[in-house]
Amino acid sequence: MGFSEDNLIGFILALSSSAFIGASFIIKKKGLKRAAAASGVRAGVGGYSYLLEPLWWAGMFTMFVGEVANFVAYAFAPAVLVTPLGALSIIVSAVLAHFMLKEKLHKLGILGCVMCISGSVIIVLHAPQEGAITSVQQIWNMATQTTFLLYVASVIVLVFILVFHFTPRCGNTNVLVFTGICSLMGSLSVMSVKALGTSLKLTFEGMNQLIYPETWFFMVVVITCVVTQMNYLNKALDTFNTAVVSPIYYVMFTSLTILASVIMFKDWDSQSAGSIVSEICGFVTVLSGTILLHVTKDFERTPSFRGNYAPLSPSLSTRLCSGNGEVSKHDEEEVPPEDICLRRQELY
Repeated sequence: MGFSEDNLIGFILALSSSAFIGASFIIKKKGLKRAAAASGVRAGVGGYSYLLEPLWWAGMFTMFVGEVANFVAYAFAPAVLVTPLGALSIIVSAVLAHFMLKEKLHKLGILGCVMCISGSVIIVLHAPQEGAITSVQQIWNMATQTTFLLYVASVIVLVFILVFHFTPRCGNTNVLVFTGICSLMGSLSVMSVKALGTSLKLTFEGMNQLIYPETWFFMVVVITCVVTQMNYLNKALDTFNTAVVSPIYYVMFTSLTILASVIMFKDWDSQSAGSIVSEICGFVTVLSGTILLHVTKDFERTPSFRGNYAPLSPSLSTRLCSGNGEVSKHDEEEVPPEDICLRRQELY
């Protein structure tokens, strides 16, 4: 199947978005370091001097540009193509960190980058072509078809169960609770973003869609879903290790978004079984590379201790340390004080 002009535009925008977002993390981190060096108070312990640092604001602007490019990409290309390409921002961030922040990229991390790129190429080459959309009402008809309404109802029910039943009981101990809420709401937010982006695209082309209430409904859904999504994502990041949250969230969010897009926009209806299998293989390759990058990113920072004390594994360090960074009492009794300090520094 040929690669349409709209798919090409969406691909370029998604690629640009990943580049900008990946670079923004590095720019902001350098800004945070510069602000901490100037004020002596790090952001992690309550400092806000970074708000006066131009480099940090440059990073925020870079991220904003990336998010806008990602928003527009959904107006041109299917979510099956755009969403998995978000993994490339991890590659950009890892490579720039290697050269600019001297955070060594492990050999397995390089393999993860190669896997992400290879999987993305497979997805791009086999991406479906969307049918022509001429009005927001056409998108509304897609959103109100029985199968998608069943999906939306299932998402809402699951979110309510997770929020009101599981969050009070195991939200702070099971990473799947918060990330599940984020991913479920995220799949609806992407569908609404795509609908809103397409409406704005048609409006700029001369077919005003702002006169239809459906356009404003999609905007309300976008705001609602994004606010909920960000709220619980922040809870997840504040409660659990980022290296655990990021890959799990990416896998669940991307999988549910592709599922929602296939149901609502019927991305796979016009494709052969071979193309669909190729896309799934490419998606699995990207997921595997993403997880490998997250798992191996801290390998080179594993602490080595004097004497016979072995370094802590990430899982063991998670069990031994509470949220405020305190090492368990048993560990402090057996390990010399100077080694405890070293461990605390390396863990955080």
